[in-house]
Amino acid sequence: MPRPLGELEDAVMTRVWKWNRPVTVREVLEDLQQERSIAYTTVMTVLDNLHQKGWVRREAEGRAYRYEAVSTRAAYAAALMNEAWTQSDNPAAALVAFFGMMSDEQRHALRDAVRIVQGPETSERPEAESPRENPGSAPETDGR
Repeated sequence: MPRPLGELEDAVMTRVWKWNRPVTVREVLEDLQQERSIAYTTVMTVLDNLHQKGWVRREAEGRAYRYEAVSTRAAYAAALMNEAWTQSDNPAAALVAFFGMMSDEQRHALRDAVRIVQGPETSERPEAESPRENPGSAPETDGR
């Protein structure tokens, strides 16, 4: 299970995930320097640590490395949520509390995600409640 990333690790991984390609220390450094003062060796150390932790893989290119994410940000977030949930002494209560913290937009996203995981044929609504017909419209006929 992944340990949550520290602030600087997250800032570096955000760029690696966003760019979705192998990156150099110099590229990450130049982007980070737009927001804060940071040394080349600091970024190099962070990327080396992320490599040792299994977050990025690297390939030598001359005297430097190119770093690439091992998984997506979504997979990272999912692993963190799963870890927190499985460590609860009452997983159902933890889920209820978590759902209670969600915005309407997040709850809609959750419903969409559940539909995707369950597939299109597992709707829990009875056939009579299916919104196929426009209420108040005449039933369709076969034209006879």
